[in-house]
Amino acid sequence: MNKLHFEIITPDKTVYSDEIDQITLPTRDGEITILPNHIPLVAPTKPGEITIKKGSETHHMAVMGGFVEVSDNKVRLLADAAELADEIDERRAQEALERAQKAKFEAKDDVAFIDATAALERALSRLKIVNRKKRH
Repeated sequence: MNKLHFEIITPDKTVYSDEIDQITLPTRDGEITILPNHIPLVAPTKPGEITIKKGSETHHMAVMGGFVEVSDNKVRLLADAAELADEIDERRAQEALERAQKAKFEAKDDVAFIDATAALERALSRLKIVNRKKRH
């Protein structure tokens, strides 16, 4: 069976690079799963959870938006930020959630409200990954 070569690249580093069986990720139009021999695609992503399947292993990551490109069994995710479940500090994620909720409530204009909403999405994504890790 064919594999996908999957990479997550942030402005700081390559966060992940490996041969995998499938990847599920959040796009602005909804969640998609990419399997080998997927049609070429370029799509914006949004903050959320990535699920990587490789053999019998499943890995979860938080991604903070960017673009995904699929071509010739290669998937490249150019992300603003990405974190493996083991890298997420639950206390810091909870503090970020509280700050974002407060900022959204206190927003004085549309720009501040949109920024606070984006921060809230990022914090919720990170906490979702932490909670999933605790359950397993």
